This record gives sequence, structure tokens and C-alpha cells, in this order.
Amino acid sequence: MAHQRFQVKPIEKEQRNLGSWDMFATWFGANANNGTWYIGGIIAACGLIGGLWAMLIASVLSYLFLSLVSLMGYQTGLSTTTLSRATFGIRGSLIPSIINFIMFMGWTAVNTFIAATSLSFIFHSFFGWPVFGHAGGNKGLIVGILIMSVLHILSIIAGQKSVRIIERIGIFLVIFFVLWEGIVVFKHVSFTELLHWVVPSKDRMPFGAALDILAAFNLAWVTSAADFSRFAKTKSVSTISSFWGALVGVVSFAAMGLSTAISIALTSGIYNPDNSDPSTVANELGLGTIAMIVIVLTSMTSNAVNLQAAGSALNNLYSRLSLKNSLLIATVIATLLTFIPLINGDFLSVFTAFLDYIGMLLGPIIAIMVVDYFFFHKKDYVQENFEKEKGAFWFTAGFNWPVIVLFVFGVLLYLYLSNLPILKETIGATFLVMVIVGLLYYAFLSFTKKSEGRK
Repeated sequence: MAHQRFQVKPIEKEQRNLGSWDMFATWFGANANNGTWYIGGIIAACGLIGGLWAMLIASVLSYLFLSLVSLMGYQTGLSTTTLSRATFGIRGSLIPSIINFIMFMGWTAVNTFIAATSLSFIFHSFFGWPVFGHAGGNKGLIVGILIMSVLHILSIIAGQKSVRIIERIGIFLVIFFVLWEGIVVFKHVSFTELLHWVVPSKDRMPFGAALDILAAFNLAWVTSAADFSRFAKTKSVSTISSFWGALVGVVSFAAMGLSTAISIALTSGIYNPDNSDPSTVANELGLGTIAMIVIVLTSMTSNAVNLQAAGSALNNLYSRLSLKNSLLIATVIATLLTFIPLINGDFLSVFTAFLDYIGMLLGPIIAIMVVDYFFFHKKDYVQENFEKEKGAFWFTAGFNWPVIVLFVFGVLLYLYLSNLPILKETIGATFLVMVIVGLLYYAFLSFTKKSEGRK
């Protein structure tokens, strides 16, 4: 018997209205944002070639997992956090749900903070207010945060169609902005100069460490993949369009963030990742108010995805809440979180700590879910099992303790391996941990099935 608290609502075929362009725009817009630009500036500490290679390797691997989880959402009609009930247990799914909720709140706050920084430059141009980072500059930033939060709330109230409109308009503005920024950058420095820039030894980032940062950044989207693919019209829309939209978005924006950070380092003689956010870069390059407005719009396209994912996670925790109310609650909490870097005084340290938190938690969850669905229990992924007490996904009082223990082991393993010098310099810890956890889960299920067969 299904408990009302655990009821799920799969998206039916007739409700699926996202075509190839919509799905591509959704994931392109999710990645073509301020946070992606900023992450590009951070991995500039690997140099141009090292940063580009790290970006491509981490992004391709991450978005292959995005396609797999998207396929799970398309075939079941369920969100990612709801799908986690199959592995963590109906009650145990609160673990990935809470992680997802906090994570996407964090990403909303990151993008809002950077957009608010852009607004502080706009306020400086129009009203003469001090720019954030200077004496009295907090005023413009606080007003900017509040404006962004109001825009997010209005978008949610307007509904799903408004999100699609924002994504469709935003993608053209983003492409325009990237091209414009690229032209300006290469007016200041040549590609050869970018290529031969040497990272100061005190700022150098090991290649494996860059892979871990980028993996954490990209895998965050994987845990929301099914939230959108369940609305896809076809299988190829859910998988291929998602993969290419996310990949093109992250490569274009991170590469530009990488290039502009090196450009500013070359022209100023100082490499400072804190100066690599798009607002500061646009100001340094003299791009003006229009660029700042585009940066604000890119924040809205990305946060449309962030808030949808956070709302879906909250909805899995409290199914009696409507999705719209879940989204509004998420927006209010994200607004409060946006003030943390303002209180802390160091945006970069808050941002990198946040990425560390993501990296150690997401890999094990994704590996377990993918192995379970594609190798063992796909046939059991029917609505009844996701909401029925004493059913297939109830396990022990609603918790699948072996999986929870394996998840904790994966997190601890990441904490250990990520500090090994040889991994920091080479392949990083994130994908290695995913492989190890996936193999251990595969071995555990194989052994369990053999034991059941003997009985």
C-alpha cells in the first residue's frame, strides 16, 4: 500500500513537451553562466593548455553520466532524487535529497552573488554608488541580491513557460556576449601570449586538482538530469541534446573565463582568481553596462535550472508541498545564503570550499544509481515500488543500509585520495572514487544475487 507521504507523480508521455532545441538551450543556459566563467579563471592556474585539457576531460566524462541519468528520467518519468529511492531506500533517499537541495541552493547563491556584483557596477554608472569591493560598496551588492531574488520569484510565479522563454532568449545573448568578449580579449593580447603565459609558482594548480574541481562543478548537474529529461519528447532529446547543450555551454564559458583571467594577468602583471568573475573582467576590459546586463540575464538562465532542481529535491522530501511552493521556499533560502560571502569577506574561499563539499558527495551517489539501474534493477523501476511501504524499495524500515554505508565509504575514500600528491598531479580523486564505488556496488549485488540463487 502506498503511503501518502511517499507518493510520486511520474510525468506522463502526453505532458512531455521539451524538444531538441529546448533541451539544448536548457543545459547550455545552465552552464553558460557566471559560475562557469569564474571556474575558468580558477583553472587558469594550470596554464592555458593544462586548463583546457582538464576542462575537456572532466566535462566529457561528467556529461556521459548526465546522459545516463537523463535516460533514467526519460524512461521512468521521475526526478533524480525520486529515482534515488531505488538505491538508498524510500526514506534513505532523504540523504541525496538534502545534498541536492543544499547544493543547488549554493549554486543559486553563487550565481546571484556574481550577478549582484554586476548590478553594483550598473548602479555605479547610473547613480554613482561605490562599486562592490570599495568603501561603501556593500550597498549596491545588497540591493543587487534583492533585485535578483525578486526576479527569480517572478519567474517562478509565471511558471514553466517563463523559464523556457528565459532560456531561449538567454542563449542568444550569451553567445553574443562570449563572441564580444573574445574579440575584446584578443585585441589586448595574442593567442601566442596566452599560450606562453607561465603560472606563478605560488599560484600553480596541479592538473589532478583541477580535474577534481571541474568534476565537482560538472557532476552537480548530473544529479538534476532526470528533473528535466522526464519532460523530453524523445529518447535522443533526453540524452544527446542534454549532453551537447551542457558540454558546449561549459566549454565556451569556462574557456573564455580561462582566457580572460590570463589576459588580465598578462596586462596587469598579477594573477588573481578573485578578479576572474565576469563582472570584474567586463569592467577591466571596458565593456560597459550592456555586458553587465547580459551577465545578470545569464544568472537567471542558470538559476532557472538550479531552483528547479532544488525544488524537486524539496518536493521529494515533502511530497505534500506543491512544486511551485517548493521553488519559492528554495528561492528565499538561496537569498539568505547569498549573503555568506559578504559576511565572510572572501568569495573565492567560500566558492572553493563549496566545490570541495560537492566533489566528495556526488560521485558515489551517481555511481551507485547508474550501476543499479543499467546493470541490475531496471525492471523494478515502476511507480508502485517508489511509494509502497514494505515494497521492493523499502529495504529495512525505508533505508538501504549497505548502500548508505558504501556512500559514506566513498566520501571518506575521496577525502583520503584527494590529498595524495600523485593523484593531485595526475588524474584526481573524483572519477577514481566513482569507479571504485561502482565496482564495489556491482560486486555486492552480484554476490547477493548468487546467494539468493543458492537459496
